[in-house]
Formats: sequence, structure tokens, C-alpha cells
Amino acid sequence: MFFSLIAIAAVIALFVIVSRQQNRIALVERELGILRGLVQSGASLSAPKVDAAQEGLSEEIKAVAAPVTPLADGTTVAEEVVAKPEAAEGEAVAGPWTKAQSAAASPSAAETPAPAKAARQTDVETALGTRWAVWVGGIALALGGLFLIRYTIEAGIFGPGVRLTMAGILGLALIAGAEFIRRTGFRVPVQGAAGAYIPSILTAAGAFILFGTVYAAHGIYGFIGPATAFALLGLIGVATISASLVHGLALAGIGLVGAMVTPALVAAQAPNPWALFVYLAIVLAASAATARIRDWKALVAAAFAGTGIWTILYMVDTPDVNLAAVLFISLATLAVLALVWVAPFLTTGRDEAARGFDWPSIVPGFFIALSALDLSVDPAFASAGDALHGAVLLAALVAVALYRPRALPLVFAAGIATVLIYLGIIPPATIGANALDVGLDAQPLASADTLTFRIGIALGLVFLAAGFWAARRFAATAPTRAACWAAWGVIAPLVVLTALWLTFGDIDRDLRYALPALLLTLGFAIGGEWIARAEQPPLAGGPAVSFALGGAGVAGLLMLHMAFGSDWTTVLLGAAAILPALATRWRSYPVLGWVAVGAAVAVLCRVAFDPTIVGAEFLSRTPVFNWLLPGYGVPALAFGFAAWQLGRTTNGRARLAMEAASALFTLLTIAMLVRHAMHGGVIDTGAVTLAEQAIYTLIALGAGAILVAIDMRSPSSVLRYGSIAAGVVSAGLIAIQHFVVLNPLLTDESTGTIPVFNLLFLAYLLPAVAAGALALYVRDKRPRWYAAMLALIAALLAFAYATLSVRRLFKGEFIALWSGLGQLETYTYSALWLVIGVALLTAGVWLKSQVLRIASAVLIAVAVVKVFLFDMSELEGVLRALSFIGLGAVLIGIGLFYQRLLTRAARESREIS
Repeated sequence: MFFSLIAIAAVIALFVIVSRQQNRIALVERELGILRGLVQSGASLSAPKVDAAQEGLSEEIKAVAAPVTPLADGTTVAEEVVAKPEAAEGEAVAGPWTKAQSAAASPSAAETPAPAKAARQTDVETALGTRWAVWVGGIALALGGLFLIRYTIEAGIFGPGVRLTMAGILGLALIAGAEFIRRTGFRVPVQGAAGAYIPSILTAAGAFILFGTVYAAHGIYGFIGPATAFALLGLIGVATISASLVHGLALAGIGLVGAMVTPALVAAQAPNPWALFVYLAIVLAASAATARIRDWKALVAAAFAGTGIWTILYMVDTPDVNLAAVLFISLATLAVLALVWVAPFLTTGRDEAARGFDWPSIVPGFFIALSALDLSVDPAFASAGDALHGAVLLAALVAVALYRPRALPLVFAAGIATVLIYLGIIPPATIGANALDVGLDAQPLASADTLTFRIGIALGLVFLAAGFWAARRFAATAPTRAACWAAWGVIAPLVVLTALWLTFGDIDRDLRYALPALLLTLGFAIGGEWIARAEQPPLAGGPAVSFALGGAGVAGLLMLHMAFGSDWTTVLLGAAAILPALATRWRSYPVLGWVAVGAAVAVLCRVAFDPTIVGAEFLSRTPVFNWLLPGYGVPALAFGFAAWQLGRTTNGRARLAMEAASALFTLLTIAMLVRHAMHGGVIDTGAVTLAEQAIYTLIALGAGAILVAIDMRSPSSVLRYGSIAAGVVSAGLIAIQHFVVLNPLLTDESTGTIPVFNLLFLAYLLPAVAAGALALYVRDKRPRWYAAMLALIAALLAFAYATLSVRRLFKGEFIALWSGLGQLETYTYSALWLVIGVALLTAGVWLKSQVLRIASAVLIAVAVVKVFLFDMSELEGVLRALSFIGLGAVLIGIGLFYQRLLTRAARESREIS
């Protein structure tokens, strides 16, 4: 029923198309008669007269006259079409009812009117008449052949042999007819209809029928054996792929699919892997040759994918894998890639071969690397020593990538596979992964034995040598390609060395691995210099050099971890930041500064992991002179020197990062020594006291002042924003810790027994003086809001110190809020706040600080509210009277002060005017 509906729809569509075509042909004949009359009368066919003659004609007929536009060589488009009857595939002349596209070939193509541009779009009728009809017709022919065979089976008209013979004859007849039509000069007459090339459709239908015939002869009736069926199906597939040279990519796809499905269609009692892989190699070579001639990247990628899938399926499903056969098909794949697909004699030039990127190479690289990974990781292969075969495949990938520069994805595939293999041999317990419930039972993903150790050394050397040699080779002509090679020349050896150390060595200290790490450090540094000398201009420090020197830095980091304990590693790693900074005196490579930054990041990670440097149990309790001083102090000094050196050579953001690191470690040094001293030599997560917090606040304020001073001498954005950050952090600490969390009024912490120099002096008065001094210092050096914030913090600290000191005067060492208030104490607060308000007002007028004047107004307003709401109800007798008298006197005095101030200001303004 379904096919009947399709047939009816096709007949209706064909009838409509034929009717329309007859009308179009009549219209074309009439308009051509008009044009013939113009030519015979001697009228000129210049552009303006043609336009005039075409007035009133349809847009379709105007397109007929368009091809007479002369070309650059004096010929017309019509002459060009006649002169080149063998047009390239995909190029076609516009149909009789669409706008001509030939005008686009003229020198005045940019002046083509809008109707001519709209002519490039194919209408629905063209699609129905030229492409869809041909496509549906080809499918109908193929299905017709199958239905004919089915009918003869159901009706019992012919025997199986006759039916298969008839089907084979039909397939061959379609192919022969297609070739006859092609050789008689068939051309696609309509633009956009190249995909409906009738000989191609007929050939595809014939190939489809032949595939089905051979499969039925073997799989259904058993007329031919597996070997014969295998050979015939393969021959049909390869022939179809070869025929695609004249019939197009679609036919090549059909042939490739048929050829790749053939091994699954033909079942044998004893499968022979050699027959399978030799067959796949032949199909792959034919597909690659065809694709290379026509530059069909999708076809060759599909061929590589099919071959790779069959290889993986064979390795997974076969109990006894023939490794020689696997090696054969893998190496054959690489040979086809290197000798056929990316062969240099088929490219457009040597420079393009050096710079181009061949994306189909990703496919064979992926599958061959996957095969090598399976041979190295799968216990069934690794236990039998088959990891060596995997190493051979990885080395072959690197070799082909070296031999054919365009096959660069192969080195990525080999590098990723190597990294995964050697990361897999690391025992999870070594890196702490056993603490995670990952279902691995603390077992490595890959086996680790002597063979793995030796293969790792060999692969590391292969990547090192190939990577640096290729990086130097392409450093001048293809910097990106050189960087890729240099990256894998660094990454693979480092990963292998780290994996072998964590698997076979002592992770605390092992000089056997420290020596190779030192050799790698020197080798990477020398290799980077070797590559830099080949650059254009020389010693430019391009990306390849950056990878090499960055690898040297990482190798040096590994060497220090392998050779020294945690204490000396941190100190020496911080000091090591000096080396790349000093190197900028002789080489202005940008990467050198970032190597120093990497050292700073590594030290920061180490102290974050173990803030005690040597471990809490080994840290001395002696104040100041313990491992905290060199562990934090030496990196701070080294980072400061590196920043100074970079500022005089390469400069840039690396210098700013080192300045920030130096400032950070300086603060950490002081803070850690303070905490160590105030906690009895113990660095733990214990609660911070108010005294300790006060020291941290003073350190942050002092750091802000130091950064401002340094920035004034040597301007730097890091110093500028760092000083602001230090002040903001200080303000936050004061607001949260001093006023709320650690406030002795709320915690009832002891303020000390000494009357003046006590906890309140350290926690409130000293920070108030420091914040006020910093506010004065940065008034003209930092934003106004920053100075105002510091001034406000200083005023609040001074207010808190005075208030809490009065509380301590009445309550003693412990001043908790819940101990109550006396009448004299209550009155004293009112008098004190008024005095402080007047003092702030005086300071604000003298310093011309609006912030201090506003703070004075707020404090006096608080005092007024307290007197009217609290003192009126709590105080009695003379204290209540004195409270109101004092308030009134202060307010009147303030009013007189402002009146005189404003009067003097008005007088001065009149004198100026």
C-alpha cells in the first residue's frame, strides 16, 4: 500500500512537471523568435538596448539574453560554454525557467541587479523535476529489482539460480546503461542539480542490486562459499569506490558501506584474521586513493573509521587475538595515511604541507591509540607482555607524524594514550585516592612491572627526541606546529617520570629519580635554547620555547620534591624563583617570568597543604627562630628580588604577580610567627584571641602603608590595588572581629591587670592611631572613599577604646555587659561621648575632613538620644541635672561655633568678591 501511494504521487508530480515544461517551452520559443527578429534587423545587443528590448518580457526570458555578456577575454558566456563542453562536476548551466548565473563570471558581477542575485536560488519546481525525480527513480529501480526477485519467489516462476541470475543481469544492465549515458555526452542541464546526475544514480542502483544478489547467493541459498562471496562482495565494493571517480561521492559512500559490511555478512566456520585485515587494507587503500584524487575528506575519514572499528571489535570479541594481524592492519593504516592520503606529491606545495592540518588523520590516530591503550591496560594483554606491541604502535604514530607534518593529530593521539597508560599504573593509595570510595579497591588501573618501567623510559625518550627535533624544524615556518611538538616532548616524559616515581620509588625522598629529573631540567632548558636559535628572528622566545622552558621548571620542581624533605623543598622552591628572573638578563623570553610565578604558586600550594613547613610534630616551640621564619621568609625575599629583577628586564604581568606574591608571603611570615608565639609554639586551628587579632590588624594596616610608600617610589598596579585591599581587609576585620566577635564586652575576656597598657590599648587604641595615620598618609595618594573609610574606622576605634576604658574603670578586669550599669558610670558615658564629639568636630574643622565632622554629629546625636531616653529614667538627683546641663552647654557651644564659622566664611567670601 505504501509503495502504491508513492507511485501515484510520483505519477501526479511527473504529469504536473511535464505540463509546466510544455508551457515553458512554448514561451521560450516565442521569446526566441522575438530575439531572432532583433538580430536579423541588425539591432545592437548592447546592454541598454537589450534591456529596452526585453521590456514586457518575463523575468525568465530576460535570463536567456544575459549570457551574451562578454567576458574578460572578449568571448561571451555562450562561447565559453561551447568551448568547454566537459564542465567540471558540480558546475551546471541555469535551467530555462531560472535566472542565469553566468553573469557572475563577468567583470561587472558586482553590479548585477537584484533579480540576477535572486536567480541563484533554485525553485521547488526545479528540485522536483531535476533532483527528486532522479533520486526517487534510482531508489525505485533498486527496490524494483528486489521486488522482482521477491515476486518470482512467491509465485514460484523461476528457481533460485534463475532469479539470482536475472538480478545480476539487471544490476549489470543498470551499470552498463549508466556508462552508456555518460559516454554519450550527458550533462546536468540545470544549476544545483549535480546531485541528481543520472549515470551516478543508475550505477548506485546497479551496485546495490549486485550486493544483494551475491549476499543472497551465499547467505540464503548457499550457492557459493564464504571465500567466493567474500571476494565478490569486496570486488563489488572496491569497484564501486573506483567508479566514484566519475560518478561522485555518493557512489563512493555506497561502495564503502558495502565493502565494510561485507565481513559481517559473510560468516565462516573458522574466521581468518589475516583474510579480514588484508581485505580491509585493500579497501582502505582504494578508498584513500580515490578520496585523495578527488579530495574527499569525509570518504577517507569513514574508511579509516570502518577499519578501526573492525580492529577494535576483533580485539574485544576474539578470545585468542592474533597480535601480528593487529599490528599489520594498524601499520597498514598508517602506511595508507602516510603514502597515499597525505603524500607530498599530491599536495599543492611544501609550505602547505608544513602548515596545513589534516583533520581526517584524527580518525586513524584515535583507533590506533585506542588499540595501543587496550594492549597496555587490559590485563589479558598486559600479563602476556603484549604492552610491547602497544608501545610499537605509539612509536609508529609519532614516526608517521614526523614523516608527514600534516598528520599532526597522530602525535596528540600517541601522547594522550601514553599519558593515560602511565597515569593508570599509579597506585591510588600513593596519591590518597584510596580515601575516596571509587570502587577500585586501591588497585591501579594498569599493571606495573619491569616491562612497563622499560617501555616508559623508551617512550619518554622517543617523545623527548621527536618533540624537540620537530619543534626546531618548524620553529621558523610553523610556530603553532612547533609548539605542539614541544608540548608533547615535555608532557610525556614528565608524566612517565612522575608515574614511575610514584609507583616504584620512595615518595618522601628518592635520589634515584631526582637525578633523571635533574637531567630532564637541564635537557629541557638546553632544548629550549636550541629551538630558540632556529626561530625567525632568532631567540624570540616563541610558544615552542615557552613549552620547553616551562617543562624545565616543572622538572626542577619534581627534582626538589624527590631530592629533599618537605622543609628544604619549600625553602629551595621559593629560592628557585630567582633563577628564571636572573635569566632575563641574558634572554628576554616572556615565559621566564611566568616560570618564576609558577614557583610562587607551587610554594603557596605547599604552605596551604602544610602551614607548619615541617609538620606540626617537628615544629620547634622557640619563638621566631623556627622553620616558619625560613619557610615563609625566604620565599618572600626571593619573590621580592624576582619582582625587582623582572621590573628591570622583561617587566609585564609576571612582575606584578611576583610583587603580589612577595607582599603576601611577607604578611604570612609575620602572621605565622605571631600565631606561633601567642599559642605556645603550636600552629593549629584554635580560636583566635582579641590580642592576636589586634596584631593581625596592625600588620594589615602596616602592610597597606608600606605598599603605598613603595608604590610612590616604583609605581605598580599590584602595589596600588594591594594597598587598597590591605586597608579594606583591615576595616573588615575591625568591624567583625574587634567590634562584634571578639569584643570583651560580649565575650567577658580578661582585659589585663595593668591600668593603661592592657588589652584595650592593644586592640583598640593602637589600631585607631594606625588607621588614622594611614588615612592622613593616603589622603592625596588614594581615592577619597578609601581615606574616608580609614578615618571613620579610626574614629570608631577611638570611641570604642574610650567607652570600654570607662567600663573597665568601673568594673575592673572583666567588663561583660551583663554585669550591670551604675548611675555614675551612665553619666560618665554621656559626658565622655560629648567630649569625643567635640574633639571630632574640632579635628574635622582643622583637617577639613567632612567625614570627621559627620562622625562628630552622629556621636553627639547618640549622646542626645541617650540623655533624653536613658539618663532621664536611670539617673537621679544631681547626676540627672548635670547630664542635661552638660548636654545643653555643649549643644549651645557647638551652635555658637558654627555661627562664628559661617559668619567668618561669609565675610571672607565678600572680601574675595
